[in-house]
Formats: sequence, structure tokens, C-alpha cells
Amino acid sequence: MQALKRADVILMAFCTGLIVANIYYCQPLVILIAKEFKLAESDAGSITFLTQAGYAIGLFLLVPLGDMFERKKQILVITALAIVSLLIAGFSHSFFILEIASVLIGACSIVPQLILPLTASLSDDESRGHNIGIVMSGLLVGILASRAISGTVGDLLGWRAMFLIAAGICTLLLMLMAVRFPTSRSTFTGGYKELMRSMFSYIKTQPVLREASIINFFAFIVIMGFWTTMVLYLSNPPHHFSAYQIGLFGIAGAAGALAAPLVGKLSGGGNPRKNLMIGFILELISVALFYFTGHSVFLFVVGIILIDIGQQAIHVTNQTRIYTLVPEARNRLNTIFMSVSFVGAACGSALGLWLWSLGGWAMFCYGVTAIISLNMLIYQWYKKA
Repeated sequence: MQALKRADVILMAFCTGLIVANIYYCQPLVILIAKEFKLAESDAGSITFLTQAGYAIGLFLLVPLGDMFERKKQILVITALAIVSLLIAGFSHSFFILEIASVLIGACSIVPQLILPLTASLSDDESRGHNIGIVMSGLLVGILASRAISGTVGDLLGWRAMFLIAAGICTLLLMLMAVRFPTSRSTFTGGYKELMRSMFSYIKTQPVLREASIINFFAFIVIMGFWTTMVLYLSNPPHHFSAYQIGLFGIAGAAGALAAPLVGKLSGGGNPRKNLMIGFILELISVALFYFTGHSVFLFVVGIILIDIGQQAIHVTNQTRIYTLVPEARNRLNTIFMSVSFVGAACGSALGLWLWSLGGWAMFCYGVTAIISLNMLIYQWYKKA
């Protein structure tokens, strides 16, 4: 098994960001897709939670295989499938085909969740949290910058061009990863049924895994609900922003992603749970700014930075915690953790659209405030348990 070098960590962060972006390119394109297929914007928005639902399916079915097979080979095969899925989306001429392609794109974009356990398994105990933080920075920058890129490409070249460009990017990454990625050693010798059965046993025996997964579930409802509903808010009165302008707001969130390595370092300390409460407080402050934003784009941007730093504080802390539990089962633990998280992401997109239909932006702010408050109660309950 190869040792992990600093250059490897940077490369993993780079690849993670560019591949995870596949899941989020569709968000600023919802308005353009709705116009082409003559759909309501809220109906066209279904591709956002279908992509996230596909991601959750891929996490559950494919990520555990990283404990059974050599991870580099699995990463290359799934990246190749992601390229095919992106091409289907780019050439789709019915919304139904685009919906199917969205599920496939999500399912085949789980490569970052194979790279993260690979990073953890090849890192020593002292550097593990920091290395995970660096890779998470790449992931978060990819998530947030993808919206700015997508909005720009959509306005200039149309929404199909973004999916085709993404397929080209993944093709280049496939060649780069084939040459440069380190190899790893599998730790599980049984069959797929035994692998899945063992995964469920960890839910029963690891309380930290249960806590981290539940808290992340609600945190992802908040963050994905925001990024989905934000498109509708900014495209309607009083702002009337274009897809390009809406995408630029992702840059503000990408600036906040630079905090992930610091969070990773703090997560390796004696009491990493304290970072979770910091994350909750930052989320509440951001929602307050969103609610009172009015016509102030500046306050809205500050809110974006804070909500993304808060999300990092919660997510990176929880991910670092679960990787210390059962070293030989990191892929299976990550499967449980991230599957639950992205079910939360899909629920967040659907909830955001529903809250918007009920009462617009104000109703969305009320709803996510309730979710954050519930998450704080769960945190306190586990603290006493």
C-alpha cells in the first residue's frame, strides 16, 4: 500500500471538487430547463432532488464495495459511468430522460466518497483530520463554485452545454487519476451480502455513528434546502436575477470552504463535538440574515458565507469522528453516514420547494429555523446520553 504524500492530498482534493460538482450543475439551470420543456420552475426543480436521491442510492449500493475491492479501480470504473450519464443528460430531448439521467449522474458521482476513505486509510493518526479537511475543501469549493460555472455556461451556451463540458472534464480526470492515484488494500474478504450485513451491524454498535448521521441528516436538509430555494428567490421579484447572476452567489460560499482544513484540525482534538454547536449557531445567524435581507445583496452574501462555514463545522467534524471508529470499515461507515446525509439533502430540496410554494422566502426561513432548532435538541440529547 502506497504512503500518502502531500501532492496526493492536493490532487485528491482537486478531483473531489470537480467530480462532486456534477451533482450541483443543474441547480442554476432550473430556470432555463423549465423554459425549454415548458414547465413550472418548481416542477423543473425536481431534477435537483432526483440527482441527490441518486447520489444517496449510489452511496448505499456502491461505496461499501471500497472495503471489498481496490479503491483506485473502483474510482476509475464509476467515473467512466459518470461520463456516460452526463452525456445522456446533455443530449436528452425529453424531461423524463433528463430526470433518469439526473438519477444516474447522482449515483455515479459518489467518487468523492471513495476518495475520502482512501485519504483516511493512507493518512497517519496525526495528519488524518487535516488531510480530510483539505479534501473536504476541494469538495466544498467544487459544490459551491459549480453553481457559478453552471450559471455562466447556461447563460452563454445553454443548459445542455454544461453537462457536455462536465463529461469532458470527467474524461480528463479519469486519465489523470489512472496515472497518479495511489493504490490501497481491501480489508473485507466476504461476499456482498456479508458486506452489507456487517454495515448494518455498525448502526447498532456505534452510537457516535448514529449521532453523527442524524445530525448530518438535518444539517443537509438546511443547506440543500437553501441552495435549491435560493434560485427561486433570486429569480423572482424584487431581484429578477439571471442564471448567470444567481450562479455567482456560489463564489461567496466557495470562499467559506477555505475553513475546512482548520475545522479538520480542530476535529482531531479532545472535544470535537464543540464544533457542532458552533455550526448550529452560524446557521441560525445566516437564516436571520436571509430573512431580513430585503434588497441588501451584501447581507445575503454574508449569510451564504456563514451558512457554508456552519455546514463545514458540522460535516467535517462528524466525518472525522466516524473515521476513527472502525479503521477497517471506513467505507461502510462512510456509506451509512453519507447515505443518511444525502437522503437529508434530497429531503431538503423537496422541503425547500414545498415551503416556497406555501409562503415564499419567509416560509422557507421559518421552516429551516425549526430544523436547526431540532438539530440542537438532538445534539443536547446525545450529550446527556
